[in-house]
Amino acid sequence: MNSVSLTGRLTDNVELKVTPNGVYVCTFTLAVRRPNVKAITDFINCVAWRGTAEFISKYFSKGNKIEVTGILTNRKY
Repeated sequence: MNSVSLTGRLTDNVELKVTPNGVYVCTFTLAVRRPNVKAITDFINCVAWRGTAEFISKYFSKGNKIEVTGILTNRKY
């Protein structure tokens, strides 16, 4: 099963867009500190769709703490 749960802070304001089909999508970067390691922080790019995207863009901004649960996808360009 591919399930991940991350807790961290938003590094910048959430960017909300609408697709040509009228579907909301937002992108944001989450700064997550590694457990038991003080000096290492991972920056995770996240994407949320539809109602979740609207909710995040409305109620969260730079520096807010947020917990994200979803699936992990790794892409190579």
